Parts: sequence; structure tokens; C-alpha cells
Amino acid sequence: MATDEREQLLERFLRYVKIDTQADEHSQTSPSTMKQLDLSRMLADECLQLGLQDVSMSEFGIVMATVPSTTSHRGPTIAWLAHVDTSPETSGTNVKPIVHRNYAGGDITLPGDPSQIIRVDENPVLRDLIGGTIITTDGTTLLGADDKAGVAVIMAAAEQLMKRRNIEHGPIRLVFTCDEEIGRGTQHLRVADINAVCGYTLDGDSQGMIDCETFSADQAIVRVTGVNTHPSVGKDVMVNAIRILSDFLTALPRTTLAPETTCDRQGFIHPYSIEGGVAQAEARLILRDFETSQLGVYALILENLAIELRSENPKAKIEIEIKQQYRNMRDGLSKEPRAVPKAVEATAAAGLTPQTTIVRGGTDGSLLTAMGLPTPNLSTGEHNPHSPREWTSVEEMQSAVNVLVQLAIAWGREEA
Repeated sequence: MATDEREQLLERFLRYVKIDTQADEHSQTSPSTMKQLDLSRMLADECLQLGLQDVSMSEFGIVMATVPSTTSHRGPTIAWLAHVDTSPETSGTNVKPIVHRNYAGGDITLPGDPSQIIRVDENPVLRDLIGGTIITTDGTTLLGADDKAGVAVIMAAAEQLMKRRNIEHGPIRLVFTCDEEIGRGTQHLRVADINAVCGYTLDGDSQGMIDCETFSADQAIVRVTGVNTHPSVGKDVMVNAIRILSDFLTALPRTTLAPETTCDRQGFIHPYSIEGGVAQAEARLILRDFETSQLGVYALILENLAIELRSENPKAKIEIEIKQQYRNMRDGLSKEPRAVPKAVEATAAAGLTPQTTIVRGGTDGSLLTAMGLPTPNLSTGEHNPHSPREWTSVEEMQSAVNVLVQLAIAWGREEA
């Protein structure tokens, strides 16, 4: 990619991350925050400006478009997907991206909050990016590389293919969704509308990685209803929901089954949100494992803790609600056996070493695969997502663009 194209990729990414698209899991609207539509509208307009076909934007913020085929034969359609929303866990308001050109190495202190330091020991891939261009936040918000790096990569690859019509490839569907971060990314998406043999989400870290497995995931909501009264007359009357919920959370496994103490294929139970008062308190937890059957085991752990606390606090009401979120894409990928090998081929053709990997999380691809569209996940250079220490690099995003172009070429050799 020429220097000017790298600069255009950087400018595109910076334009996207400055738009606040933070999702809200407590909202009942779709999308969960109307500000996500600001980026969706921008993407629809840019697709039209590039000359893409079949450009549409639904009332739910889903943007679709098609890069038209250049082959003389009828080839299979593939899809590239990314999500516009950012995590509810860290503010996405007033993002101030900082561009570190000619990165010299070493830790990066973020000026908006000097306590936020991106340490090389915790981010060893930085050692491979000396001399490159690193993009961080100022430390007061997340960056939004998850998944605006993916959005920028897809748009940059589409622009290249539209400018270089001598590159032979089949039809490519672009799909941008909302609310992926709260598990609703495919809620209003139909596989038939994508009309592809397989898809690829652009929502991964580093470069050269092809995620073929994700966690299976459920959410648990623990609600405790107590009895409130003035503390001056609380003896034998008050039932403090905060204390009971605190006891519940304290009893959760900590040396095992916690994200702080697990890695690789180990699952976990993770409390990530708590709110309430004496009368009622609520905690939200995520249950994660590569084996779907283990989610039932984790739910039983929660229920056993609740049974014990109900016995100790008979005047309290303790409820646990389990909501399915997504499932491991592993089994569904077999429906299109070319999906992963083509990604491996394209990654190698782009000059990278392909690595088939697992991801300790999920993507829209997890849900789409379960819906019948095999959708592995590709790297885009996302690091420390959901955090003020989030960062990416132009070089890794550039590599992802190169992979997508090679992926288009590889699939262009196939017959429909």
C-alpha cells in the first residue's frame, strides 16, 4: 500500500473513532443508542460515493452494499462484516485519538490520565511495531478500534477494489451492524439478505490471525429484593439487598473461573456491572466457555449460591435470570469448508504467517455462523479493547486491508 493510501486509511479511522457510538445494554430501542446511526449514515454515504451497488441502511442502522464482480464467470459471493458500536464498559464520548508517528519503542503514557500507561511488557507486539504509527486514546476514553478498525479496513479495501477494476474478484457484500457489543448485532439481520456463501468479520487483534473458535456465551442477571426502612428502626425489619448481593459476589470462585485467573481454553464467570440500593440490588455477569455444555455448569454454581443465601435470608427474594448470547462458531464453519482455507491462503498471499486461533470472546460471526452463514474472524490490529489503554497501528490495519484484497482474489477464482 502506498504512503498516501496509508494516510487515507489513518484519516478514515480517525474520522470514525471521533463519532460516539457507545451501545447501552439497558436500552430497549434498536439500535440501543441513536448516536450509532450517525456512523451508519456516514458509511452509507461513503459507500454511495465509492460507487458501490445495492447500498441500503435499515431503520436499525444496518448498512449493506456490494462491491460488484469483475470476473467473466459467475463466482460465489462473500461478505465482509464489522460493527459500528463501542463497548458500554468505557466511555466513548469525546474520543481524542493520539497519533504516535515513528514509534521509538518503550511504554506510552497517555496525557489525559497519566496513570494510564500502555506498557510494552503487557503489549509485547509493540516491539514489532517500532518505526510504525501507533494510535492511542488520551487515556480518558476508549479508542474504538473495536471495531472501527474493522470498519476502516473494510472501507479501505472496498475503495481499492473499486479503483483497481483489473483485479478479478466475485461479488463482495459489505455489512455494518449496530449493538454487537451487547449481543444484539444480528438481531435484525437476515442471512438471506446478505446472500453470501460465507462471511468474514473484521474484529480481531494483531495481524495474520484467523479466529475459527469463539467462546459460547450466556449472561446472568442476579436480582436481590430486600426490605427498606429508616435505619433508625431497622432492627429485625431491614433486609439489605446490597449486603446480600455483596455476599453472593464474594462467594464466586476467584482462583479459578475468573478472567483474572484463566487463559487459553479455560472458561469463567465474570461480574461486570452492579447497581441498586437497600430495597433492590442487581449484578450482571457473563458466563463464558468454549464448550457450550459448561455454561449450564456455571449457571448451577450461581443457583447453588442463591439457594444458600435464600436460606440465610428468608425475607429476601433472590432471582437469577440466564440469557443466551452466542455460541462457539467451531461446528458451524463446516457448512462452508472453503471459508477458513481461503483466509489462510489470502493471509499468506499478503505476506503474513497465517495463524488459526481461538478468541476468548465473541463476534457477530458467532451468531451468524449459528444462523447458517459460516463467518470466521480476521485480524485488524485491535489491542486492549474496552479500555482507556486501547490502541492500534496503521501497519496492522494496512495488513488487514491487504488480506481482504487477496481474499477477494482467492474467492474470485472459484465458480459459484
